[in-house]
Amino acid sequence: MTDDSLLLAHPGPCTVDTREADSLSQQEFLKKYAFNKPVIIRHATNNIIFHELCEKEAILHKYGHKRIRLSSANTHSYEKRDVTLKYYVENVMRPQTLDMLGNETFYWFGDNNYTEWEELFHQYIPPPYNLPKLSGVYSFGVAGAGTGVPFHFHGPGFGEVIYGRKRWFLYPPDKTPTFHPNRTTLQWLLEDYPKLSPDDLPLDCTINQGEIIYFPDRWWHGTLNIDTSVFISTFLG
Repeated sequence: MTDDSLLLAHPGPCTVDTREADSLSQQEFLKKYAFNKPVIIRHATNNIIFHELCEKEAILHKYGHKRIRLSSANTHSYEKRDVTLKYYVENVMRPQTLDMLGNETFYWFGDNNYTEWEELFHQYIPPPYNLPKLSGVYSFGVAGAGTGVPFHFHGPGFGEVIYGRKRWFLYPPDKTPTFHPNRTTLQWLLEDYPKLSPDDLPLDCTINQGEIIYFPDRWWHGTLNIDTSVFISTFLG
C-alpha cells in the first residue's frame, strides 16, 4: 500500500449499500440491486491464490515479458500504447500528479489477451451472483496511486480490488455528472467535488482489498485508485 503521507486522495464517506455475502442471496440481489442500484459485497469469495499470484515479484517473474495495452485515462480511453508489463511497472506506472490530464496519463486496465493471461484468470473466483442470460468477461489491471478513469458508463458488472483501495463515484443513468472528459478523476475530486450541492453529490464509496462493488447497466461511474492497486472487473454482457 502507498505511504499515506504521499497520497493526494483519500477515502471518503460511504453512501453505497454494503452487504455481507452470507446475508445476500441471489434472489435478493436480483430483486434489490441487479437492475436498481449499486452495492458493495464483502466476503463473497476467497481469492487468496489469485492474490498471491498478483504480488509484484510473482507477477513480474511470470508475466513481466508479456506485452500489455495501456489506455489513456480519459472518458473515452481512445489512445493506446503497447509495452511490456515490466516496462510499465518500472517506467510508466507512478502516482498521478495534478498537472497531468487524463489524455496524457496511461495505465493498464483491460484490453487483456485472454490466451496469454488464461492461466492467471483461471485462478480467479468470480462473484457468486449473476444476471439472467448474461455471462462475464474479465478486465484486469494495475495502476499507480491517484490514477483512475473519469465518468463513463457501459453495461453492468462487478469490480474487485486485489491489492490497494479504489474509490468509486456513481450516478444513476438519468443524472449525468458534470465533468471534463480529459480531466482526471483526481482533478475532479479535488477541484469540482467540493463545489457540488448536496443534491448533486454522487454515490461514493471506497472498496478495500477483497471487496466487490456491483454497478447496474448504464450507471455513470468514475474511479480513483487511492493506492497503487491491482484490480479485476467482471463485465456482464
